[in-house]
Amino acid sequence: MTVPRRKVLAGATALAALPAAARAQQAVKPRVTFISQWAAGSDGAAITGLGKRFEDEGGIWQHSPVPGFTTEMMNKLRADIMAGNPPAAAQLKGPEIAAWSKIAPTVTIDSVVEAAGYEKLIPAELVGLHKPRGHWIALPMQVYRINTLFISKPAMAKVGASKAPATWAEFNELATAMKAAGITPVANGGIRWDDGMKLEIVLAGINAEVYRAALMKLDAQALKSAEMTQAFAQLRKIANWMDPTTAAQTYAVHLPKLLKAEMGMMMMGGWAQGVIKRLGGNLDDILIVAAPQDEGKPCFVLNADSMIFWKRPEPDLQAGQLLLAKLMMQKDVQEQYSQTTGSIPVRTDVDLSGPAWSDGQRSAAAGLIDAFKTKRVLLSLAHNMAQPNQISAAMIDVITDFIHNDKASPEQAVTRLAAAVDNARG
Repeated sequence: MTVPRRKVLAGATALAALPAAARAQQAVKPRVTFISQWAAGSDGAAITGLGKRFEDEGGIWQHSPVPGFTTEMMNKLRADIMAGNPPAAAQLKGPEIAAWSKIAPTVTIDSVVEAAGYEKLIPAELVGLHKPRGHWIALPMQVYRINTLFISKPAMAKVGASKAPATWAEFNELATAMKAAGITPVANGGIRWDDGMKLEIVLAGINAEVYRAALMKLDAQALKSAEMTQAFAQLRKIANWMDPTTAAQTYAVHLPKLLKAEMGMMMMGGWAQGVIKRLGGNLDDILIVAAPQDEGKPCFVLNADSMIFWKRPEPDLQAGQLLLAKLMMQKDVQEQYSQTTGSIPVRTDVDLSGPAWSDGQRSAAAGLIDAFKTKRVLLSLAHNMAQPNQISAAMIDVITDFIHNDKASPEQAVTRLAAAVDNARG
């Protein structure tokens, strides 16, 4: 078919009227370069699923995972930035978003966030972390409740337990009964963040406001408080109930024993649900509830995985950043992501009543809503939500040493923790 010359000219005139950047983005295939820790397991499967969706939308997905602790990923990110080659997007969270945004220019995505109405759909506590100087430069992807307790139902049956422990005294009573029945009471990992989580879970379950003052505000009085000493005393009991041979191993090595009732309880974020399912385990064999809370009020220790967007001059990367941001905010994308990992979506308008969601996820979502209402949402120290990495790392060093050194007293640990904070702050 021959196209009339006047239509060709009209089309050319309309194209010329578009802004140069818009014309450039229309002419390229969206591409994104991305680095994260997510190399394997349920997190690896979820990010692979996101990449597939990105490709289905016409994009090119280039993910370079950096396995290990956050520090390893940050070292790679810093090297790329110093070399003048930052990725288009990178995994980053909490106060690290503000700190790292001072190192290299970031992309302002206010317009795409506003168009999606996203700010009104997510927890208010997360907003400031992702727009540290008044502009959106990062987006949260998923939320986890850190203070979650996984209990083997067959292990409960062996000791005649009919309900989850609501307080630390009840937890200790159940753990003692399990020990007497030949069950290792606590399934643990041997990695530093796992150690750090146990202290924060305990402290949150003793006094939420002391947690906020000590771990989030680094208040000197709270760091040396009686509640902090009490938390380390409880941590010593937990350490004595763990497998002492677990060193430098992930918690997941013990999940088969938890499912077989050879181990009784595990304190872990909701991501363990995704790992259990990938191992072929039945979540119906596990009771998933909030960790003990002596104050008798809802408390939610929050961890949120996020992505930050770095400025790049290439039109295809710019187009890829916009496409990725739009996808991350979509309800169906967040649903698929959380159903893979065991998290709960950042969006608060997602219905979790369907069969694709677990009781543990529904429990976490309800706990988050209740904790928001009572202003008892806390940010995780072990997962770099409460403090920048250098402060978190210094504090976790003290916690890890305490767990593996049974000669250290709770009082000594409190003194060392306060000193570590002072030294890290310089």
